Amino acid sequence: MDRRKRQWRVWGVGIVAIYALSMLGCTSVLSNQNKTEAPKEVPMYMDFGDVMIPKELKTVKDQTFIYRTAGHTSGVLTLKGAVELNSLIAFFENNMTKDNWTKISEFKSPRTILLFEKKNRYCMINIREGQYQSTVEIWVAPTMVKEASGLLK
Repeated sequence: MDRRKRQWRVWGVGIVAIYALSMLGCTSVLSNQNKTEAPKEVPMYMDFGDVMIPKELKTVKDQTFIYRTAGHTSGVLTLKGAVELNSLIAFFENNMTKDNWTKISEFKSPRTILLFEKKNRYCMINIREGQYQSTVEIWVAPTMVKEASGLLK
C-alpha cells in the first residue's frame, strides 16, 4: 500500500509541475506579446482633404453633411470621441497651420470655436467637451468674394 501512495504522490507532483510550467510558458508568451507594439493609428484626412482629424474621433453620420462639386468640398463633419478639450485645441491649431490654414480668431467658453482661413475657403471648428467625450463639428465653406467680371474687370 505504501508503494501505491508513493506512486500517486509522484503522479500528483508531476501533474502540478506540468501545470505550473505550462502556466509560466503562457505568461511569458503574453508578456512578449505586450512588448511588441501594435502599429499606432495616425491622424487622418477625411472629407475635406486638408483638415487633419485625430484618430480618437469617430464620425457621427446622422449629423454630417458634405457637399462636393468639381474641385470644391464644403459642409459639416461631426465627430465624437474621448479626447480632452485642450488636447483637441492644440491638435487643430498645430495641424491646421501645417496645412496652410491661417488662424483668424478663437472663442473659448464651454464651447470653443476656432476660425481658420485659406485663399478661397473658411473653416470653423466647434468643440464641446462633454462628461465622457467631446463633440467636434468642422464646418468648411467657400468665401463669398467673387472675381470681377464684365465691365468691372
